[in-house]
Amino acid sequence: MSFLGIIPARYGSTRLEGKPLVDINGKTMIQRVYERASQAFDEVYVATDDERIEKAVKAFGGNVVMTSQDHPTGTNRCLEALQIIQEKTGDKYDVVVNVQGDEPMVEPGQLKELMSAFEDETTVIATLVTPVKRLDDLFNEGEVFVTFDQNMYALYFSRSVIPHIRGTDRSKWLDVTTIYKHLGLYAYTKEALEEFAKMPVSHLESLESLEQLRWLESGKKMKVAITQYDSIPVDTIDDLERVRELVRLEEGPSLTE
Repeated sequence: MSFLGIIPARYGSTRLEGKPLVDINGKTMIQRVYERASQAFDEVYVATDDERIEKAVKAFGGNVVMTSQDHPTGTNRCLEALQIIQEKTGDKYDVVVNVQGDEPMVEPGQLKELMSAFEDETTVIATLVTPVKRLDDLFNEGEVFVTFDQNMYALYFSRSVIPHIRGTDRSKWLDVTTIYKHLGLYAYTKEALEEFAKMPVSHLESLESLEQLRWLESGKKMKVAITQYDSIPVDTIDDLERVRELVRLEEGPSLTE
């Protein structure tokens, strides 16, 4: 199968304005995501609606396409980007992988694990989950949790911890069972991406503010792949400083320091 990596990137953010262009040890965040994704895919594109991001991507030699400012989700932006890329290049892709533009420490191995879900020919949409290892994650309102069936299809995603373990203090839950959290990476066949993007917002999606529930609530299946790699989405200044420190530990001081 042929895979295309697309990184949706918007300049606007309610908690961290301009975050694709923030500096992390001498490179912008979007460059770090792009370079890591390029280790997993033959072709990677940034999909943006902002000329500042477009300019930054071109400056480090990356592929970028300009998309509409009106997309409600990254899924819709991915679809428009795919259409532009296929029309521009003439290339056809079986699967599109939506790589989050605010995860500068995404592991290429994660992306390969996600792609492996399509070895099952029935898979049309897949996503990644990872076991919760830090108790703090169970009290972090920014995390999303997931349950899935014995065939590795998602049952439900929630901003509440699921499953709820009745009669046991939450501080002991990880001693009782494995709880999984969702990592915001998706892969879609071209046909599933087109169908997903056209669906109206569902009731559960609007309540939880989780677009993947739109697919489940319509009665469709979403394959789950488990990874041991965790990731650190950058949503706040505190997240950014944490990632900067981790990168400095990995790479040493940047040339600009």
